Amino acid sequence: MIRLDCESVTVRRGTRETLRGISFSCDRPQLVGVIGPNGAGKSTLMRAMTGLQTHAGSIRWEGRELAPMPATERARLIAYMPQERTVHWPMDCIEVVLLGRLPHRGGFGGASADDLRHAREAMERMDVAGFARRPFDTLSGGEQARVLIARMLAQAPHACIADEPVNGLDPAHQIALMQVLAGLVAEGRPVFVSLHDLTLASRWCDRLLLLDRGRLVADGTPGEVLNAERLAGVYGIGAEHIDIGGRPSVVPSHLIAGERSEWERAQ
Repeated sequence: MIRLDCESVTVRRGTRETLRGISFSCDRPQLVGVIGPNGAGKSTLMRAMTGLQTHAGSIRWEGRELAPMPATERARLIAYMPQERTVHWPMDCIEVVLLGRLPHRGGFGGASADDLRHAREAMERMDVAGFARRPFDTLSGGEQARVLIARMLAQAPHACIADEPVNGLDPAHQIALMQVLAGLVAEGRPVFVSLHDLTLASRWCDRLLLLDRGRLVADGTPGEVLNAERLAGVYGIGAEHIDIGGRPSVVPSHLIAGERSEWERAQ
């Protein structure tokens, strides 16, 4: 298990703060959902957590500051799946997945038998083994997402960060992906995933970080975070709260006029 500590993480773009003093810690295997409206700062936070976004404040993995850590060491520690799914040169899917093994190779040698084993196991896990020799750019958006998640799994990281990985997936593959992420947690890894689907977030995540306009406005279990006041204030919606398999699930149901602006005035 690896520990993450974020303290007063702030990101500025020009005169605008896209993240404002974000602080939280994770010291156990958890599936942590990062949620919030468009522009809340979810992707910026995830990039900062991987060392790809310059920031003020402190981000420490296992007590070590992330910023000065060598890139190869960061890549062995953290696997990251960005929103951007473009591969900028022609590659078969097995080659894309094998990119996840680069941090584990010495020098510029080719893929080892161990690298191939990790890649094939990851592709089996994501139900894309049949795409191994297909060009990546011939796949649908959802198929590409599953291949990129396989790349993340092949990396064999200590922690995983995935930015909106369910985008473009059909319902069956959304559930399959969330099962895979929950399995990584069961193996002892913290997993951070940004989601727009509040039903998936409440059903699968152990913990939610709710961002709004660059601030962390709530941190807790889905039941604690997704209460009626916050749903109305942050999203301007009402929702039905139902129980599925002993876990609370939130199903957005209607707009609430005026609630968002009143919440903003109160903050």
